[in-house]
Amino acid sequence: MSADHPSGDNEPVFTVTLHSSGRRFDVEPGQTVLEAAQRAGIALPYSCRAGVCGSCKASLLEGHCEYPRNPPTALNVHDRACRAVLLCQAVPASDLRVAVREVTSVEDIARRRLDVRVSRKWQLAPDVIGLHLQPVPGEPRLNWLPGQYLDVLLDEGRRRPFSIANGPQPEGTIELHVRHVAGGGFTSWVSEVLQEGDTLRIEAPLGTFVPREDSERPIVFMAGGTGFAPVKAILEHFLALGTRRSIDVYWGARSAADLYQRALGEQWAACTPGLRFHAVVSDPEQAALAGMRAGLVHEAVLEDHPDLAGFDVYMSGPPAMIDAGHKLFLDAGLPEDRLYYDSFDYAPDVLAQILAGRAGISEA
Repeated sequence: MSADHPSGDNEPVFTVTLHSSGRRFDVEPGQTVLEAAQRAGIALPYSCRAGVCGSCKASLLEGHCEYPRNPPTALNVHDRACRAVLLCQAVPASDLRVAVREVTSVEDIARRRLDVRVSRKWQLAPDVIGLHLQPVPGEPRLNWLPGQYLDVLLDEGRRRPFSIANGPQPEGTIELHVRHVAGGGFTSWVSEVLQEGDTLRIEAPLGTFVPREDSERPIVFMAGGTGFAPVKAILEHFLALGTRRSIDVYWGARSAADLYQRALGEQWAACTPGLRFHAVVSDPEQAALAGMRAGLVHEAVLEDHPDLAGFDVYMSGPPAMIDAGHKLFLDAGLPEDRLYYDSFDYAPDVLAQILAGRAGISEA
């Protein structure tokens, strides 16, 4: 029990037991459950690590947690009534037993920090930059699973997460799709200053939005904006395996120009039996001008598949899209353990800058 192994500060060290596997690990005072699991080499689902996206949601079967860092905004009233917790923010106040999916496929891949060189920079869309990064001479090639992301490490401990848009390559190339965010200093720097040949410091791989290969069910992929990047990586992985599963790929954006690799999606559909690509534009006038499907991307999914009980669903994009898809897809019969998602959100300091800019205060 926790009282039998006190910490050096005389605070109790609590033990977490994973209900499905029986695996156990200790949580040091002030640590979150997710941090302690990662320290123990156990991979639990997560994405934003800020309590916003809900990817790390778990059911608390025994014990109590506190949230001293960030409020668990991804938990609604129903979640709380059912004793759901967010592992990225939950700090144990007792020993815990939790029911949560384990993502064992990522456990054997070591997270590393390394220097990378920008080998290519190009314009994907008016506000999206494509980058190819390669380890600098002497750095071993990075290994990762399709769908994972990296953090660009900046001064003063700041980080910027970006999904990797490809799987591991023999030459080590890492592909990123970087959207320029008004008020975001780093993305402005990438757009306007960063040059081919420059170096960045990164930490990777991160995240648990990865392919699940233990299923033959049809797949729905849904992406919003640059959420296309990890969807692209996972889909290309399945195609390389020669999958024969039925696949629908939905990509939603505000305008046709934001669907910056639409030709690639159309190529997948033309060359792959059983794969359909759906481009969806939310602005009705833009959709009409482009001759494309209008509406919200999650609504397009449900129009085509009102019953999702027999599917696996992968989705990646902004929090509003993820929230809507999560609720409505479960309402359409999708079991929650077949819904895999990655939610994009701003880093806290970027969000503060954006809000300050809207208030008429210049970016620091």
